[in-house]
Amino acid sequence: MDHIQARKNMVEKQLIGRDITDPRVLEAMGKIPRHWFVGDSYQNMAYTDQPLPIGQGQTISQPYMVALMTELLALEGTEKVLEIGTGSGYQTAVLAELAEEVYTVEIVEPLAKKAREILEKIGYDNIKFKIGNGYYGWKEYAPYDLIIVTCGPEEVPDPLLEQMAEDGKLVIPVGSVYQTLTIYEKKNDRLKKKHSIACRFVPMTGI
Repeated sequence: MDHIQARKNMVEKQLIGRDITDPRVLEAMGKIPRHWFVGDSYQNMAYTDQPLPIGQGQTISQPYMVALMTELLALEGTEKVLEIGTGSGYQTAVLAELAEEVYTVEIVEPLAKKAREILEKIGYDNIKFKIGNGYYGWKEYAPYDLIIVTCGPEEVPDPLLEQMAEDGKLVIPVGSVYQTLTIYEKKNDRLKKKHSIACRFVPMTGI
């Protein structure tokens, strides 16, 4: 399979074609080998517009959702980002391309170890990894300019709100079976909330 052409088609049809406009997001997703993050049996589907199983009851998000959530963060390249739910490591790679520092937490140890192997093989040196319960964030390195959550809690975890920096932003799917992609912004120590789109993520575990 021509992964380079498939990746180009993904960017043009799934991302630009659905109003993803941030040039840095488009460039990152046109560069990162998404097929490295899916199992051998899904190689021919690596660039299709759908989530795919990665084992342990978890999934790699569809490319559009990765692009949308990343675009909502509005990364400029100087940020310190906390990611809750390393999963396959694909979203982590996109963040590592666009941010200064990435701190990623995964509760499922086999997924965390596999993602770390892939990301280190690619050559990212601006990622710190933790195996643990993402509900509690990663207090040791807080506060964070940006926080992104790739699993769905029914309510926003208080520790994540507490670990946001002033002028920080949190992008998180909130709900039970189906979620609403929700953006929180902290200004003058007060939170402002707005909604994006309906979505469906695996539930947050370990709560």
